[in-house]
Amino acid sequence: MEMERLELKMHGEMLRWLGRLAAERDVTAGQVVRDLVAAEIRRTRDARPPVRADERLLAPLRARLADDLAHATGWADLTRRLAKKGYELRPAGGGMTMHDLRSGARLCKASELGFSYQRLMHRFGAPHPDHPHTWLAAGYRSGGPEGPPDETDPLLEDP
Repeated sequence: MEMERLELKMHGEMLRWLGRLAAERDVTAGQVVRDLVAAEIRRTRDARPPVRADERLLAPLRARLADDLAHATGWADLTRRLAKKGYELRPAGGGMTMHDLRSGARLCKASELGFSYQRLMHRFGAPHPDHPHTWLAAGYRSGGPEGPPDETDPLLEDP
């Protein structure tokens, strides 16, 4: 592969550090820069994009399920309400994901609908019965000794 010339401008201190790095590695300053750029390309190319639902799917799904998510009185009630409309919540990592009941296809995260797992646990006073991360529920079982955390607790906010 043929090399092409590139001119860079650097502050003196940065240039001195580049010279030190090159000396320590016993390569040229140009090789240090090429190695750094190659590493950044690999990191960027190999990074997985976040799994986010398409907003065109989310808006109608939010509208269709908002009432059920807002008015369910517990996990069993929410499961029944969602099933009537052809959906189900499943544990996923530290949260929940919404799936099509018939196909099983993942549609979105519950938090993308405005109802994070933490908020639902808080509201229902218990973890989801099928969620494997039981440690997430610490303090939510029966509301804990002082009752459930305050609704405005910033730790319950979605990131």
